[in-house]
Amino acid sequence: MCRVVDLQQAVLAKNDACARLLREDLAARGTAVVNLLSSPGSGKTALLERELTLARRRGIPVAALTADLATENDATRLARSGAPVKQVLTDGLCHLEAGMLGGHLDGWLPQETRLLFIENVGNLVCPASYDLGETLRVVLASVTEGEDKPLKYPTAFGLAHLVVVTKTDIAAAVGFDEAAFRAHVEQINPGVEIVCTSARRGEGDGALLDRALAALDGAPVHVPVMTQQHSHPEPASVLDPNSLVQSQS
Repeated sequence: MCRVVDLQQAVLAKNDACARLLREDLAARGTAVVNLLSSPGSGKTALLERELTLARRRGIPVAALTADLATENDATRLARSGAPVKQVLTDGLCHLEAGMLGGHLDGWLPQETRLLFIENVGNLVCPASYDLGETLRVVLASVTEGEDKPLKYPTAFGLAHLVVVTKTDIAAAVGFDEAAFRAHVEQINPGVEIVCTSARRGEGDGALLDRALAALDGAPVHVPVMTQQHSHPEPASVLDPNSLVQSQS
């Protein structure tokens, strides 16, 4: 008789173990990580460029790592802020993983960095399941994506510490119903803060930076109800890929 260990659970459990170590290492050096998740085209890069620029003006040591399947376009844009930026090309992988992130940070991340922003691959499915050792997980949604986005992607929104609405300057033009969006977020993730922004108008400038600095300094971070539902108990075989399939007589 064969007992097959759930491969997906093993992979996620191994990632969680790597994320815990990464979180401890970065916290020991005084660095907080902000993990940004969104669909493609949400305005994530535009918002992050403004926040990095503001941080540099304030004299706050920040850095950013951006992930995409191809091109270095986002890294080029973010580098205009003057902050250290690294592009990660995933070669088709739809998300970052903690072990992968740790490898890219090793030898690159400046020692004095207080805030590290991770611009995850544009995707609200796979990245939602992978802890990157973040202090703050932020999910962004533009007004063009519809009020029911939180209901369609409950894991992404349900595990967020902060929700950011982008492109509010065109909210009226696209008929965005902010009250309905807020109600849907509250249904999925009760009590999570929602911040409205517009990179074009400057609305909400500094809000993300301020929340990240507060978390770095020990301010309480929202605890999503869904967190306990998405823990991944570590199988005994998680550190041994060869034992993912085990036999019993």
